Amino acid sequence: MEPLLILRIALVGILVSIINQLLKQSGRDELAFITSLTGLIVVLLWLLPYISDLFLTIQQLFNIV
Repeated sequence: MEPLLILRIALVGILVSIINQLLKQSGRDELAFITSLTGLIVVLLWLLPYISDLFLTIQQLFNIV
């Protein structure tokens, strides 16, 4: 895994938490939830190729067809 990816994930987490707090304090809980969900989806999309490689490696390791 690339160190840049880890830094990106940390940056998204920090930004989402700051935006989340600002939205909650202004009474916009629905937008805060949508912001959190969007941040989670973005990070999962970044991790998707690595998760796919993990499953392929496990499949090759155990000779699963």
